[in-house]
Amino acid sequence: MQLAELHGYDPVTIQCHDNPDADALASGYALYRYFQDMGRKVRLIYSGKNKIQKSNLLLMVEHLQIPVAYIEDAVTFLSQEPEGCVQGLLITVDCQYGAGNVTKLKAKHVAVIDHHQVEVSPVGKSEINPHLGSCSTLVWQLLCGAGYEIKDVNLGTALYYGLFTDTNQFAEIFNPLDMDMREAVPVEKTLITLFRNSNLSLQELEVAGVAMIRHIYNDDYNYAIIKSKPCDPNILGLISDFLIQVAEVYCCVVYNETKDGYKFSVRSCVKEVQADELAAFLAEGVGSGGGHREKAGGFISMPLYEEAYPTLHSEAFFSERLNDYFDHCQVIYAKEYEIDLTGMHPFVKKAIPLGYVEATEVLPIGTPITIRTLEGDVDMVVEENLIIMVGIKGEVYPNRRERFVKSYEATQRPYYECEDHKQCELLYEPTIHNRATGQVMKLIDHAKVCIATGGTHIHAKELTERVKVFTAWDEEKYMLGKPGDYLAVRCDDKHDIYVVERDIFFKTYEKKK
Repeated sequence: MQLAELHGYDPVTIQCHDNPDADALASGYALYRYFQDMGRKVRLIYSGKNKIQKSNLLLMVEHLQIPVAYIEDAVTFLSQEPEGCVQGLLITVDCQYGAGNVTKLKAKHVAVIDHHQVEVSPVGKSEINPHLGSCSTLVWQLLCGAGYEIKDVNLGTALYYGLFTDTNQFAEIFNPLDMDMREAVPVEKTLITLFRNSNLSLQELEVAGVAMIRHIYNDDYNYAIIKSKPCDPNILGLISDFLIQVAEVYCCVVYNETKDGYKFSVRSCVKEVQADELAAFLAEGVGSGGGHREKAGGFISMPLYEEAYPTLHSEAFFSERLNDYFDHCQVIYAKEYEIDLTGMHPFVKKAIPLGYVEATEVLPIGTPITIRTLEGDVDMVVEENLIIMVGIKGEVYPNRRERFVKSYEATQRPYYECEDHKQCELLYEPTIHNRATGQVMKLIDHAKVCIATGGTHIHAKELTERVKVFTAWDEEKYMLGKPGDYLAVRCDDKHDIYVVERDIFFKTYEKKK
């Protein structure tokens, strides 16, 4: 859905979920400003049993001048509306019309903008993206798509703070669009500091203290689990930050139950467990999760959980998932690993067009850069022989000139003109971030076409269990292989071991004849 599809309605009512948080207020405020600038009659409301009481939210509303109104009684509110229902268009933000966390207001026309898992049958006009860390990011993306530039610092600060709170102060940010929004909007950092330091009440402090007393600890895998009473998501982060400092705890999960499911926070202090990957594993099939290598989090949808695990209580669920995570995963350190080729078959790279970027043609030698991809950020420093490869699904990986010339025929044809790239619908196009200047460039704009020459010979086998590979070129961050993916090793270098996703493998390699 594009915002242009909503231009035909006037007036517009924007509704946050009951007991709105910073993300709901921010995303609702951004839509309010957009429709106001479009000349529409617009209002921003919320309902439920309680008015906003948290100090940080009251400060946010006051300092950012958010014109949100509380509807104490929905029946009385609708009785004052023509025909007893909301006129024009009703937009629910950070929630879904008819879901349990938002008062249902009768309306002629409804739109939904949300970043949670689908809970109810979507209405006709819906934009729901559960892969984003905040609804603020989704609204920012829609505003960008509408050509609406955010110049006002109050609006930018609101969106920034919405993302900040919904991702545990950015510790659980994992989608590149979230990162892009964080860096793009104008922000008054002094206000963020004020809001952040007004975020914990004495009652929440007590919740955190009580939660730490009771925990589950597994000494085989050095993990801990804590279930907390209902609290702000930031409190989960506070508890997990404290818990990971215990000497015997290498990773931990802290969670609580909400109306809609389970919110959880993950921490890790060992490289063999990336918190973002563990969070995604815990939520697989029942929610979503991600973040950073050391800090991450996620959400498990109650309807999906009850359907998949109807008789399993939450503590048993997290314990069983963590045990499964450790029990069925091999860790390979490629530099020292002596690979057994038994069961592996010879393959050769197909002559398909890929993208390549000569790093020194884009930025000077020594420039620190971050390549932002859907799979995560890749930090590099521009070196004389660095070649940045772009795979068929937009995946990015480094190469060296001496190896590149042996395996590929380089052309000067722009990669964006390549038919294979045009047909590939990327969810996010990789970008180059110059960490020294803040400059951002699209990687594809600088990529040229190269063709595999058949010089890449490998042995590979299909995986039946999860595998983590610390490659020879990156000993700090592992490549994850899941059942169905392929473990590969170059024939000319038995320590060049890596993982290739199943669909990518069959598009890029063929059995050697």
